[in-house]
Amino acid sequence: MKQNNNPTHSRRNFIKNTIVAGTGIFIVPRHVLGRGFIPPSDKLNIAGVGIGGQGEGDLSAIAKSPNANISVLCDVDERRAARTVTRFPKATYYKDFRKMLDKEHKNIDAITVSTPDNTHAVVAIAAMQLGKHAYVQKPLTHDIFEARKLTEAAKKYRVVTQMGNQGGSGDGVRRMKEIYDAGLIGDVNKVVAWTNRPIWPQGLATPSGKFEIPKELDWDTWIGPASFIDYHPDYVPFNWRGWYAFGTGALGDMACHILDPAFRILPIDYPTEIECSANGSWTGLATEANYPDSFPSSSIIHFTFPCKENKGDVKLTWMDGGLLPERPAELGADEAMGDWNGGIIMEGTKGKIMADCYGANPRILPLSKMQSLKLPQTILRVPEGHYVQWVNACIAGYGKSTLSSPFEYAGPFTEAVLLGALAIRAYKMKGSNGKGTPGKKKLLWDAKNMHIKNLEEANQFVKREYRKGWEVNTW
Repeated sequence: MKQNNNPTHSRRNFIKNTIVAGTGIFIVPRHVLGRGFIPPSDKLNIAGVGIGGQGEGDLSAIAKSPNANISVLCDVDERRAARTVTRFPKATYYKDFRKMLDKEHKNIDAITVSTPDNTHAVVAIAAMQLGKHAYVQKPLTHDIFEARKLTEAAKKYRVVTQMGNQGGSGDGVRRMKEIYDAGLIGDVNKVVAWTNRPIWPQGLATPSGKFEIPKELDWDTWIGPASFIDYHPDYVPFNWRGWYAFGTGALGDMACHILDPAFRILPIDYPTEIECSANGSWTGLATEANYPDSFPSSSIIHFTFPCKENKGDVKLTWMDGGLLPERPAELGADEAMGDWNGGIIMEGTKGKIMADCYGANPRILPLSKMQSLKLPQTILRVPEGHYVQWVNACIAGYGKSTLSSPFEYAGPFTEAVLLGALAIRAYKMKGSNGKGTPGKKKLLWDAKNMHIKNLEEANQFVKREYRKGWEVNTW
């Protein structure tokens, strides 16, 4: 596998090296070269970090843009990277993103981050500090503090950003907003959402046993800022999502897709109250949430959001692990509720609207109302899609284009989602005074100061401790 021996030229170097000597005139401009031809100087040189699995799909979608040049690749696991490396044979390959940025920062304009949740923020912030545009998979970060800091960094470093919740650029969520804006369901005060996740093991005892690290895997870099633990095949390549140290559970996997219509339409951002219940394992006396290092197999989380349009509070309930809300009375017994991944129902003062995952297939309840619905299209669509929208915005420059999920939007959204994950982790905490019943404490959130006001012990999950050598100096 080729490493470090095929450096690419930066846009600046390309331009510098193609000036006609003594004239100050650049090489033949685009319009002379012919319609549709994009000279190398106009392409976005992109580095992909985390290029197997989801990362492979991300880069494949980005590569559909004629403006994109996948010039650098990085993944800690050569096995997972192999197909993408084969697809982009001219790209330089690295296993450590820090070495990649050190060697290639002059040769790249933007970065995609499709690593496990644990390293989203440390990779993204390092690139953003170098002025690189960033596309980061959902959830934006592993903890709340990181989401706040990435939001601030996008503005500070004036880089173009997008979170990878692709439904945010879909037609469905735009149609939902058109229905809402037309007043057809009134003011929404209740939202329920659900998913079939996890589809990986959760609610488990911590893995044990000694295993040899595969020679293709840089385990230390995969661990990243988390506390070091021995390699175990239960963590890689996919099941990391269920472990607190590396993933964010079912919420992190799907809430940024399924809840997007609520955050985009109502609008809401930071909750003030969060409470949850969670399923655990049989202890001989009762079923408890007994999972010291793993997310539970299922959970229910209740959020209270003040609506930013001064229309009262919005009560939002999230359910995962196969749990489902009660079917709306307006939905027929044989009519589908959501899709395989999950769904969302928004209940207003005049009616209800339901959609599938990604905000797809929105429909007013009862479904018979959709047959006579004649509503004009008032919101611009994104025909190029989520990925190419970001590529085009990067080329246009910071502040020049509208994006579906810039960190300005995605950061607060991610914070709210991760508060649900925090509530799960705090589920069994009674507080330092020993009072209270596990799972019966409502968490009160101070968004401005990123602080749980009534359970101090839970604040350890707002910002994690970074392993030595992985600290980010601006944090």
